[in-house]
Amino acid sequence: MVPAWTRIDKRELTALAQRLVQTPSVSGDEGAVAAAMAEAMRSAGMQVRTDAMGNVIGRMGRPNGRVLLYDGHMDTVDVGDPEQWPYPPFAGEVKSGVLYGRGAADMKGALASMIHGVKALNESGVTLDGELVLAAVVQEEPCEGLAIGHVIAREGIQPDWVVIGEATNLQLSRGQRGRVTFEIDIHGRSCHASTPRLGINAIYQASRVVMGLELLAPQLSGDSFLGQGTLAVTEIGSTAGSRNAVPERCRLYVDRRLTMGDTEAKARAEIKRVLTREGVRSDIRVPTYRTISYSGHESEQRQVFPFWVTPEDEPVLQQAGAAIEANLGHVPRLGRWEFSTDGVYTAGVAGIPTIGFGPGEERYAHTVDDQVATKDLASAAKVYADLAVRLLGQQ
Repeated sequence: MVPAWTRIDKRELTALAQRLVQTPSVSGDEGAVAAAMAEAMRSAGMQVRTDAMGNVIGRMGRPNGRVLLYDGHMDTVDVGDPEQWPYPPFAGEVKSGVLYGRGAADMKGALASMIHGVKALNESGVTLDGELVLAAVVQEEPCEGLAIGHVIAREGIQPDWVVIGEATNLQLSRGQRGRVTFEIDIHGRSCHASTPRLGINAIYQASRVVMGLELLAPQLSGDSFLGQGTLAVTEIGSTAGSRNAVPERCRLYVDRRLTMGDTEAKARAEIKRVLTREGVRSDIRVPTYRTISYSGHESEQRQVFPFWVTPEDEPVLQQAGAAIEANLGHVPRLGRWEFSTDGVYTAGVAGIPTIGFGPGEERYAHTVDDQVATKDLASAAKVYADLAVRLLGQQ
């Protein structure tokens, strides 16, 4: 018999996901979608508040018991060239059972599913013997972990378990690689471009470093579960007095993904060896992300994010697997994310048992094909509702 708390109104769920996609929310400009989320959470029967940073926090169930936190981010990356999209990025079009648009997979579809999982619980009369918290956070795209860290550290919410709704294609994720950003300044000596022999061209110096980093990348260590560490130069810029002057400085940004056994110090040392071998004068540092949220709150975060792995015998993982099998009819695959998530804080810093489960496929995130199947939204909502009952119980 199907439990009453897994009966989902698919039409209303799809309509909510459409409204969220139709509400632009590039990182730092989430105010409109935050208002829509707050309204939807209240309609689902949650107590709602918006914290100082602009995160929307919904709560239901018995306070002072065990706490299950569902985490999702409201912000999206920008759309790039709208002409490249098969459907307008903010139209929220549904074609042949698929919702298209910016944020459909990453991750407004999951937010809508979480809300409708809560709504199903309330409409079926379930009283949880513990507290279910839904945190819809800001600015995850540029700085994962920053906002959920604010929710946990500043709002007094201490979860026993965290479920992140990033896309897993209705499978389970139990970890990810970490990452660190390095900012490297290559120093040259400027001179007039008509006599380049009198200077040291920082761009030429940097080009040797880039080649050295490219050669370093395949040599990075790996792990049987998390995979190999990676390294990519993602931005280059130079400074000079004019375009008729040899540049005196060239700045590189390096994205370094950290696998098991990697540390910031180890990653820095690997890059330093390249810099030393190429004989360039340079400085290397980890930049700090600084931001003012749409609510006016100032935050900052050093750009180092740890890897994390949740053990296979962790109760939240086992209960999630049981909920998926009971409601969706398949034994979920236990995998990992390629990208980085809020788990860098919840698991990597706070040590809270954390898993990932969400509708949509990771491959559609940040692409012009951003999409999610509407049937998967309903499937995810069923699991979110059932997992809350399994972990928290009923009064």
